[in-house]
Amino acid sequence: MLGRLPPFFRFAIVGTLGLAVDLAVLWTAIHVLGLGPYAGRGLSFAVAVTFTWALNRHLTFGDKRATDAPGMAKEWGRFVAANSIGLAVNYAVYAALIQWAGGLLANPMVAAGCGAIAGLAFNYTASSRLVFKTPPA
Repeated sequence: MLGRLPPFFRFAIVGTLGLAVDLAVLWTAIHVLGLGPYAGRGLSFAVAVTFTWALNRHLTFGDKRATDAPGMAKEWGRFVAANSIGLAVNYAVYAALIQWAGGLLANPMVAAGCGAIAGLAFNYTASSRLVFKTPPA
């Protein structure tokens, strides 16, 4: 069923699942492992970005994924780099709206949603053009 959806929607579904993984690992890191919120966030991001890379390489970009170990390692590195920039885009939009927007856009929940949309758009574009750009040889 997912295969019938356009790639952007598959990417968004994988991202939603990744957010659930991210939050579960963050909660576990803080409440079970005793890590602080920053170290816990580092761990949760590392797990979530690896989870979303693995799903996206099969569900979203299956025809363009690397098939050998060195290619997979490079692909993972590009995906982590792209998603790290996407995280910065997400946060920049959020912070800008909180700081300078008025009314509803300055609401933290609305600003977070706008940031997530901006990050999603950036991450999809970067993933489709820089990470999973060509079919493997």
